Amino acid sequence: MSFGDPNNPYGPPQGQQPGYPPQAPQGQPGYGYPAAPQGQAGYGYPAAPPLGQPGYGMPMEMPGLMKTARVLLFILAGFQLLFGLLAGALIGAAQDVSNGVGSGDSTDGLAGLGFLLAGLLLGLGALSIFLGVKFRNGGSGIRITTIVYASLMILGGISNMVKGGNGSATFGGLISLAMAGIILASMVTSSASAWFNRPRY
Repeated sequence: MSFGDPNNPYGPPQGQQPGYPPQAPQGQPGYGYPAAPQGQAGYGYPAAPPLGQPGYGMPMEMPGLMKTARVLLFILAGFQLLFGLLAGALIGAAQDVSNGVGSGDSTDGLAGLGFLLAGLLLGLGALSIFLGVKFRNGGSGIRITTIVYASLMILGGISNMVKGGNGSATFGGLISLAMAGIILASMVTSSASAWFNRPRY
């Protein structure tokens, strides 16, 4: 018997060349089922993302510059709360002394302004903590608020440097300007936009 014999039970089916394994017909991956479309794993489900990339089961990691901005917000909050409490305590003590010495009417206006400034510092400290905490799961509203906040801090730092005659005011303005600049720079990057607009499960 030869492979060319049509009655040979061990030969290839008619129309196929001898060889093993038999080749599937053109356009079919095998066993009569069509191939899955590009980008799908089969059975109508999308293919899993490549290993090491964010996707199913692998959360996106916060970019490094944003981690730095978050730490700076917490440091800034500490300074704001500390200075706010100190300013409130000093203004209260000065008002008590002035009330004991004289009528205190002339210092009431200044004390009110000082207490307003102390309250503003405490409020800014609370806002810094809130923004830093919300970096983890906040949306684009947190990003926009942080951009506006950092921009106002930059303006405040510049005005402190311009009007500050002594070295401490200029130094404080420089520090706040540098911190606000880093926070603002971290918020306007494409990675920050991707982080705050990421899908949440």
